[in-house]
Amino acid sequence: MTKRVGMEVSIAVGEVAKLVDVDVVAVYPITPQTHVVEHIADLVADGELDAEYIPVESEHSAMSACFGSAAAGARTFTATASQGLELMQEALYVASGMRLPIVMVVANRAVSAPLSIWGDHSDVMTVRDTGWIQIFNENGQEVVDNTICAFRIAENHNVLLPVMVHMDGFNLSHVIEPILLPDEAQVRTFLPQNNYPLPLHPSKPVAMGDFAPPFIFTEARWAHEEALRASKKVIVEVWDAFAKEFGRQYNPVETYRTERAKTLLFTMGCFSETAMTSVDKMRDDGMEVGLVKLRLWRPFPFEELREAVKGADTLIMLDRSLSTGGPGGPVCSEVRSALYNQTPHPKVISFVGGLGGRDVTIKDFENIVKRGMEIAQSGSDKEFEIYGVRE
Repeated sequence: MTKRVGMEVSIAVGEVAKLVDVDVVAVYPITPQTHVVEHIADLVADGELDAEYIPVESEHSAMSACFGSAAAGARTFTATASQGLELMQEALYVASGMRLPIVMVVANRAVSAPLSIWGDHSDVMTVRDTGWIQIFNENGQEVVDNTICAFRIAENHNVLLPVMVHMDGFNLSHVIEPILLPDEAQVRTFLPQNNYPLPLHPSKPVAMGDFAPPFIFTEARWAHEEALRASKKVIVEVWDAFAKEFGRQYNPVETYRTERAKTLLFTMGCFSETAMTSVDKMRDDGMEVGLVKLRLWRPFPFEELREAVKGADTLIMLDRSLSTGGPGGPVCSEVRSALYNQTPHPKVISFVGGLGGRDVTIKDFENIVKRGMEIAQSGSDKEFEIYGVRE
């Protein structure tokens, strides 16, 4: 039966590895994801999880080890953060291009320099084009649920793509939360055994991901693009099946109190829960403000986004990453692009905040909304505003 437990979110992720019965875990420690793989090490050492646990010399090596295990048909898991994700970057393209169903939890953290171990979204934004499915989460329950879902998505024969499950560093990774931890039998019913259709075997040696001259490279890239876009249908189906089995529904884009709202706030990740509380307060104060939350970062949910903001006059974005030298926040850039040809569409106002672990409070979200409404009405000579910066 499902157990309600108080548990650190990183430890809960390790428990998921046991629930889904992973075969191989290739790991290298980095703050703030280390508790995930430390707990899995304990589970393996104590005989609670029968898996190959491979400690390696770098994050690049961790992902490289995942190539071999996934290509051989093993259910494969890893985790990383920040500079570790950047060190993996070269290998991330290989994992997706070779259609390997690896699941990786990323404890999102700022990228140096200056050195920061605290959370923001600058690490994930540097790997947004690596061809992985990417899912954002607001709390520990969502991290647990979507890590389970990630294996069913990745291993589906109509997908066969790696999946990143994002949880904000420290704000989620190190927080103890009440979590409904599913029963192992129920998880095994929901998640079928991995049956990778093209496993490597010594008796049938083949080459994977090898040299592609110009006359075939574009076609290979386009096939990958089509597969990633087509995966959204399966992702939604898996979320619907999860809701039927466990009672919790997930969607590519989710909204909160958007009825009659002409002004919408836009967030992703754990700050969305603070934003919801701020929306409640603004509603109580007579402001018709709503919230749009992005869960599925890749493949980007164009249709769902357009439907969610339809009828609004102003969309106020908060990015937790800075596109240095560019137009502000990278998520805002993509949202503006997605809405550009839609008539009518809301004015999109860009804010960047919460960098390097800096908090964004309920009051801060109120200030962001009020300033965004001023910009929408009176204009601004800035492409974006960085919230709370001391000049």
